[in-house]
Amino acid sequence: MPKKNQSGGKKEAIAVEGRVTESLRNATFRVELANGHEVMAYLSGKIKMNYIRVLPGDRVLVELSPYDLGRGRITYRFAN
Repeated sequence: MPKKNQSGGKKEAIAVEGRVTESLRNATFRVELANGHEVMAYLSGKIKMNYIRVLPGDRVLVELSPYDLGRGRITYRFAN
């Protein structure tokens, strides 16, 4: 039997605030982060399930993977 990973397996996601600059197809968006970087981000399942609209100009919370800092998941839309 293979040994289980003792380090926990998953790394924590990095949560960053940003602003949606462009809406792309398939619930994908281009988001400019507070530090000036741009990432591609997709909507999380809970946002899709609750029909929360995300439009260009909205402030959002993006979770970035520590493995690929160029892609992220939109987990929250701030009220404007």
